[in-house]
Amino acid sequence: MEKLKNLRKQRGFTQEYMSNILSTDISNYSKKESGSVKIYDDEWEKLAKALDVPVDDIKEERPNGVVQNNDNLVFNDNSSYYQSGIYNCTIPNYILESQQEYIKLLKEQIEI
Repeated sequence: MEKLKNLRKQRGFTQEYMSNILSTDISNYSKKESGSVKIYDDEWEKLAKALDVPVDDIKEERPNGVVQNNDNLVFNDNSSYYQSGIYNCTIPNYILESQQEYIKLLKEQIEI
């Protein structure tokens, strides 16, 4: 959320000031600004108003999708947020292969 952070600093606003705008604590605001906690649309509106800019000037989204990373799959789904941050799940290939074999077996049993 570099756009938000940079503009906040340009305006001379502290994270404490911004956290008050969202009625949250500094720690939670810091997580939102770093991108580890989701900023909801109504919060984007409040932040944009405080910074006197259109929402589009500060709003950034985390990309959704699955990223292949050597022997692991990493899932990054923007709909899965927790207080501690974005939920990322790394699954070793041997587990995925085992699950795929099990699914195949279940499909064969269903057909029978």
